[in-house]
Amino acid sequence: MRIVVDLNRCQGYAQCVYLAHEVFRLNGQEALTYEPNPDDERRLQVERAAAACPVQAIVIARVDGAEGSATS
Repeated sequence: MRIVVDLNRCQGYAQCVYLAHEVFRLNGQEALTYEPNPDDERRLQVERAAAACPVQAIVIARVDGAEGSATS
């Protein structure tokens, strides 16, 4: 699984951090950092985090390159 976050779209609401804190982190008040290639066992957490993003800034793709959930 591969994650891409549109950091221009991200507003720092941190819903992803609450739902998948092993993958998404806030540095300071608004700077989001994330693990772009988390383990597949975190897929459910990441999908829930992406779905909870109020601005739909998180895209999940399978390792083979096919786009998965754009959380839209």
